[in-house]
Amino acid sequence: MKNVYIFLFDGYSDWELGYLTPEIAKNEELKIKTFSADGNSVRSASYLQVTPEYSLKDIKIEDIDILILPGGFTWDGGLDYMLPFIKQVHDKKITIAAICGATIFLARNGFLDNVKHTSNDLQYLKMVAPNYTGEHLYQHEKAYSDQHIITANGTAPIEFAKEIFKALSYDPVLIEKWYQLFKNGIWSE
Repeated sequence: MKNVYIFLFDGYSDWELGYLTPEIAKNEELKIKTFSADGNSVRSASYLQVTPEYSLKDIKIEDIDILILPGGFTWDGGLDYMLPFIKQVHDKKITIAAICGATIFLARNGFLDNVKHTSNDLQYLKMVAPNYTGEHLYQHEKAYSDQHIITANGTAPIEFAKEIFKALSYDPVLIEKWYQLFKNGIWSE
């Protein structure tokens, strides 16, 4: 069984996980494990109260198969305590999937300097992450995977989910059917 860890925090963009988590929950080979800084309830940007299963201190790096970081304005300085943890996950070459504001956090901290990636906008990324040096690797795509990093634009939760499904070894034919259904309203047999 693979463990899919999702970090939740006050103000996280819950809609960025909305296409992803139901599909993962249906897969008997995957287990969603949610956590927050202290394990206490958090409120999403949509003001939904959620109680994670774990606190950050409960997490063992070796148990993580993929770490999902939803976006949210809180990444703009309020989640700096996550840096050592994310660095440990990164150093173990565990897949990190970040969308919207979480990609900015990764850029600010050097994680995107040597991998192909995307974010909300290159010029914006350069403005809010002045130490970022990965401009030459920026991909003008809604979502992108390179090495063990998945990044996505905040307007692309469907593409984000698709890249995560690929990383979790879902059947490519089923991924494409799922994508066509949710992106274009088309289901093919």
